[in-house]
Amino acid sequence: MMDKELKNIVWAYADELRLGLKAENYDLDGDDEPTVSDWFESVLDINWICHQDKSFRGAELLVAFGGPNIYINTVTKTVEGSWGGSSQVASYQDSIGLEDFCEELFD
Repeated sequence: MMDKELKNIVWAYADELRLGLKAENYDLDGDDEPTVSDWFESVLDINWICHQDKSFRGAELLVAFGGPNIYINTVTKTVEGSWGGSSQVASYQDSIGLEDFCEELFD
């Protein structure tokens, strides 16, 4: 059962990045649409990925841990999850501007 649960969680993150943010998942005032900044509030840790010249290449974002551990890697455009001995990976297309947001934050 753990494999199926992990797959569902990983794909839920990938779908949100690929399909866009849903307002019902965020505590927003009025008719505001969620932004990448709203989404980023749930990021727990950031590992910056840099080129040799220390310029921005991407980021690995920890969005859940302790069961399961979920990372989003903006270089490989993947959501990577592990739980117990299981692991799952899902690809995504960045429809919310996550990589641009990370680069602005890095700079």
